[in-house]
Amino acid sequence: MEIIGVIVLVIYIVGAVKFLQGFSNTSFTQNQIPLALLWPLLLAINENYRRNFTKALKGN
Repeated sequence: MEIIGVIVLVIYIVGAVKFLQGFSNTSFTQNQIPLALLWPLLLAINENYRRNFTKALKGN
């Protein structure tokens, strides 16, 4: 069961890092860290965030 927790943690960290790396490609101008830390929740509930998260991961 511990391996599942590690996998989830790795996915969470990778998602946050990738979002931060591509933040300049989003329409957001501030709150970079909170948006990165809350990415799983915001991805699930906010359509605008989903679009911007995709932009951040894809780049240009």
